[in-house]
Amino acid sequence: MSNEKVKLQQSELSAWWEKARIKVDHMIEAGWTEAPHVSAAGKYDQIKVDQWISGFWPGMLWILYDMTGETRYREAAEPWDERMEQCYLRDNHFHHDVGFQFLPTSVIRYKLTGDPDARRRGLFAANYLAGRYNPAGQFIRAWPRNQTGWSIIDSMMNLPLLFWASEESGDPRFKHIAIAHADMVLRTFIRDDSSVHHIVIFDPETGEVERYDGGQGFAPQSSWSRGQAWALYGMSCAYRYTGEVRYLNAAKRVAHYFISALAEDDVPHWDFRAATDLTDEPRDTSAASCAASGLIDIASQVTPEEAALYQRAATRILRSLSNNYSTLDQPEYEGILLGATGHKPVNSNINVSLIYGDYYYIEALAKGKGWSRHIF
Repeated sequence: MSNEKVKLQQSELSAWWEKARIKVDHMIEAGWTEAPHVSAAGKYDQIKVDQWISGFWPGMLWILYDMTGETRYREAAEPWDERMEQCYLRDNHFHHDVGFQFLPTSVIRYKLTGDPDARRRGLFAANYLAGRYNPAGQFIRAWPRNQTGWSIIDSMMNLPLLFWASEESGDPRFKHIAIAHADMVLRTFIRDDSSVHHIVIFDPETGEVERYDGGQGFAPQSSWSRGQAWALYGMSCAYRYTGEVRYLNAAKRVAHYFISALAEDDVPHWDFRAATDLTDEPRDTSAASCAASGLIDIASQVTPEEAALYQRAATRILRSLSNNYSTLDQPEYEGILLGATGHKPVNSNINVSLIYGDYYYIEALAKGKGWSRHIF
């Protein structure tokens, strides 16, 4: 790749970054006290801070604080994990996704500021997550409903909370659980063709696999694109924390599948197997932004010769998102990426902005600009 092309990419990244930062500044002015989730018409809704998405908005703020040093981002981010912690004292909706909630808030806050309360909140969340581990099936249980044998691919993105807790506390128990769960994902979630299941259902007593469920994908044997993104990024994280090459190999396999299945404009449909002809199927820009950040993560951990493939793919995705699916030129529009799909099987949140899609877009741009601190 020529030096001229590299400079062009950096100028593009800088332009996208500055426009995204301006949009975040406008969203700060909304003064949210509950968690933004979905923007269907330029205004984010708000849901309770015990919901799984509550860490992504403050996570964006912490990245901007780390990148700019501007205290207004820190001040806007600080109340969120304090609010979330209070939910432990009453009935709540916490489950396997406490990593999504406390990694972009308490853990990054502690890393950036040394706040001892943030450290305490992060370790408390890790203890909670470890308590969901089923030793018979070697899986972390998913939701808090009566699905005691259910595990989902999203859980790979929560394992960094356990790896961090093990390093921070000196207690290997957290790491052992994370490794056991990641190895279970290798055995039961990732198929021979490198596509992944969304949900695997175990007998919680014996640990045997009972069946598979399509979840937010089209069908049990389909290929939900955001699930693919969770898998490639999550396996890359597992390799970064452990150095175990089986996780890197899995991340690369799933990444190759994801890249090969992308639409012509480098943004995936919501499920790669939703139909023989995907033309009329919705896209999912949240899957694209998560995958782009994960691809950059993979590229940082392989040889330069290998890295180029993943970096090029991430660049193509980010360019398409920025030029074809973003509201970067609409600074007052709450939401950065359009065209996200939340839960197509129940026709929920189709062609909207989703806060986690926006978060991973910001994270990927920051990485492209040289940000090397890891939240996940």
